[in-house]
Amino acid sequence: MARDVTDLLRDKRLNALGGWIIVVVLFGVAVTSLVGGNLLWTVFATTVTVLAVLPPVLLVNRYAMLPWEILLLAALPVVGRLFATVPVTGNLASYLSVAAIALIIAVELHVFTPVRMTPRFAVVFVAVATMAAAGGWAVVRWGADIMLGTTFVLDPALTEHEIEEALMWEFVASTIAGLGAGLVFAYYVRRQIGTKRIPREVRPDT
Repeated sequence: MARDVTDLLRDKRLNALGGWIIVVVLFGVAVTSLVGGNLLWTVFATTVTVLAVLPPVLLVNRYAMLPWEILLLAALPVVGRLFATVPVTGNLASYLSVAAIALIIAVELHVFTPVRMTPRFAVVFVAVATMAAAGGWAVVRWGADIMLGTTFVLDPALTEHEIEEALMWEFVASTIAGLGAGLVFAYYVRRQIGTKRIPREVRPDT
């Protein structure tokens, strides 16, 4: 089972095409967010972009992309912000994206480091990392409010109780997203393992 997570790294032209399209969209959002002065969205889009291009860059193989479905899930709030006519970037969608980022990190740790993860451990990793990210993201926004005068957390229109309640609901959303993404990942692995090729360079036994 140690190589099961690695098997998600596929060498398929159609998969690579979908992945590169998502990368281009993310890069465009990062640039437009930077120009518009939205530093948080710039950092988020840039992080997903860097993680997405890491396998093909390190392997020098433009087809060695992660599954486009995982990249799309990670890019969901960014893509929704760019194309949607109604808001689709609520707390749950945002933390689903964070869960997908945690999944990307888990796969790349397995492929490029001595760390080996079974699907079950990867599920736990994704869930815990998503919940931890909720706390980290709250700290980042609070720091921005203190140093930059933004109102991501410290909204003067809200009472202290309302601010704390909003944060608690964010933590609830992150927990649901992490557990949900973990279960989806477990199902996805069972469906995909044994049906997809992986680049020779990343096989644990080579």
